[in-house]
Amino acid sequence: MIVRKMAWALVAATLLTSLLGAPARAAVSHRVWHWNVAGNTMHRGSTTDGLIPAAVSSITGARAVFASVNELCQQQFDALIQRLRTAGWPEDPANFARFEATIPGRAGGPCQGKAYGIGLFSKKPLGAADRITLPYDGNEPRKLLCAPLREQKRLRFCTTHSTFVDAFRLPQLTAIFERMDAYRAAGDQVIVAGDFNAAPNFERMNRFYSSQVNTPNNDGNTGHFREVDDADAAACPGYGEGTLQKADGGGPCRTGTKIDMIFTHDGDYVAASSSGDARPSPTTCAGNACSDHRILTGTVTLRPLEEGAVARAGNG
Repeated sequence: MIVRKMAWALVAATLLTSLLGAPARAAVSHRVWHWNVAGNTMHRGSTTDGLIPAAVSSITGARAVFASVNELCQQQFDALIQRLRTAGWPEDPANFARFEATIPGRAGGPCQGKAYGIGLFSKKPLGAADRITLPYDGNEPRKLLCAPLREQKRLRFCTTHSTFVDAFRLPQLTAIFERMDAYRAAGDQVIVAGDFNAAPNFERMNRFYSSQVNTPNNDGNTGHFREVDDADAAACPGYGEGTLQKADGGGPCRTGTKIDMIFTHDGDYVAASSSGDARPSPTTCAGNACSDHRILTGTVTLRPLEEGAVARAGNG
């Protein structure tokens, strides 16, 4: 009798679920951290001048689950791995970081002869990385580095550092965002962080910024990407906080130039529970600022993947 009652209860629950639909899955928030550390220009590849502990303290203090680093020397990348392990930050100490050289190590080169490039870190273990070369600017082979989570292959984290050479800014930005669109069309959710060497209100950014972003500080947008700091009512709405360490009075609100950003697709993005913040560079590197860039942190909230798939069908 008990078995029969349990069977009927299971049938009733199944029927109820089919009538009412499965319980709604909650949106998921991800804490993201990005910093252009000027690893060669300001630190000459050093791992002992205060940069590494400053970065690790900031990553852990920000409760980041993803971290992106630009202008990073290979030995600094290795030192970050060791320090983050010691701090107990990664869930899998053997698989949580990826590095991509933009300038290979060579005698007389930057970084005391070691490789120079970009790196990403994840609290959760990573899958195989994609390493995409951007259109060459005649100066430095710029890259886009992307890796999925090992257990959540439909969620990818990317980092990039695009060019300052004006003639190649748009081709490189186009290559970056076209790759983001391709990932998304294949069913993936993507977060990309980096130094884009382009301000939010530049006309060349209009084709990438979401049309949802339409303020006096950033209008004319026709794209599909949201930046974590674009809705901050207290910090130049549509533009966000400046990310250069020096107060240069740039940007439409004269509060500082912004070139470091964290983007995701507007079809996945939950703006109401997302936000960004540019934090001053620590000043613990031989008594000086550790970088000429501020640290950018953000909360990126993404709709459940099934909802994102519906949004993708509507946004193309």
